[in-house]
Amino acid sequence: MPHEMQALIFDCDGVLVDTERDGHRVAFNAAFKAAGLSVEWSVERYGALLTTGGGKERMRRHFDETGWPEGDRDALIAQLHRLKTDIFMELIESGALPLRPGVARMVDAALGAGLQVAVCSTSNERAVEKVVEVLLGPERAKAIVIFAGDVVAKKKPDPAIYTLAATTLRLTPSACVVIEDSHIGLSAAKGAGMRCVVTRSTYTHDEDFTGADRIVDHLDQGIDLGLCRSLTKEEEPQCR
Repeated sequence: MPHEMQALIFDCDGVLVDTERDGHRVAFNAAFKAAGLSVEWSVERYGALLTTGGGKERMRRHFDETGWPEGDRDALIAQLHRLKTDIFMELIESGALPLRPGVARMVDAALGAGLQVAVCSTSNERAVEKVVEVLLGPERAKAIVIFAGDVVAKKKPDPAIYTLAATTLRLTPSACVVIEDSHIGLSAAKGAGMRCVVTRSTYTHDEDFTGADRIVDHLDQGIDLGLCRSLTKEEEPQCR
C-alpha cells in the first residue's frame, strides 16, 4: 500500500563513506599485527569476507576457514575487535576518508522536510557514531538515530536491524527509503518491507541488485528527496 515517506535510512560503510578497503581492512590488519598474529587480509580476501555481515563475524569466518590461534576464541575476537575499532576511529578522525557524494545533501533535505533520519549498520556502534559525528558534523549527528553493532542478534542480510528501527521509531516500513551499497544490505532492507536505493561502492559494484528500487554509483546521479518520496507511493518496488 502506498504511503507518504516517513524516513530516510542509511547504511554506514560503503554508503556514508567508502570505508571497507582503505578503512576497515587496514584497521583489521593493524589489529592483527598488534595482537602478534600473522594474519593480513588482502584486498581480495577482505572482499570475499564482506559477504558476511559484521566485523566479529568476519573474523570468526576467517579463522574457521584458516585455523584458529590457541586460546579462548571469544576473548580473542573481543580483543581484536576492540583494537580494530580504536584504530578505525583514529582513521576517521584523521580525515583520510571523505563522505560519499550527495550524502550531506540528502541528509539535509530529509531533516529539512521533517523526516526521520537514521543509520542502520552491522559495524560497531562507537565506530558508526564516530563516522556520523566527524563526517556529518555534530549538529546533524544530534538529529540522526543510530542502530548498530550487536543491537540485534542477527546481522544483515537478516532484516532484524531495519525491523528494529521501524519498531523503535514507530515507522511504517513501506514509508521508509533505505540507502544501501551491498547485496546483503539490499536483502535486509527489502526483507523488512522497505524501499531501497543502492549506491554501488568499491567492493560491491558487480553484485546482484535485483529488487532494488534504484541503482546508481552515487547519490548525485539523480537521487533526491522527490524521487525518494515517489518510491514510497509506488505499489510495487521496481528494479532500475
